[in-house]
Amino acid sequence: MVTKWNLDPSHSEVQFKVKHMVISTVTGNFDHFNAGVESNSNDFSDAKFEFDAKVDSINTKNSDRDGHLKSADFFAAEQFPEMKFESTSGIQNGKIDGTLEIRGEKKPITLNADFGGVITDPWGLERAGFEFSGEINRKDYGLGWSQVTEAGGLVVSDKVKLLVNLEFTQAQ
Repeated sequence: MVTKWNLDPSHSEVQFKVKHMVISTVTGNFDHFNAGVESNSNDFSDAKFEFDAKVDSINTKNSDRDGHLKSADFFAAEQFPEMKFESTSGIQNGKIDGTLEIRGEKKPITLNADFGGVITDPWGLERAGFEFSGEINRKDYGLGWSQVTEAGGLVVSDKVKLLVNLEFTQAQ
């Protein structure tokens, strides 16, 4: 029997980390996102995960930078309002395979998957928690803006780390 799980957004977050001028790391979030899971098994080895984030909700705690990230130099938020992930496998050996779509570019991706388990909360709801992480090359998805510092380093690294923590409640 397929069990459906709904996102608990107040206990979930979507982050990315990227090197700035080679010497430091900038962390950003997507404040508005949704996800869902369907699974036949308790270990989510056959699960189907779906996820989307609203690009316009990007938040790096700097409105000028956020505006630049929403522009055509990066995400082109007006033309491509969402980024999406769909799994093509369940969680197997600490990994999950899927397709990541950013700016209309769909690419296969394998993410590290840490399944935290299932518990019954004090209100009788079944909850499941997951941590997903991975790395992409932003230029593979058309986020091509680039500048080089005087020392020859990139202002913004091509490599972007993804960190997604999701908590779900079992659908009633």
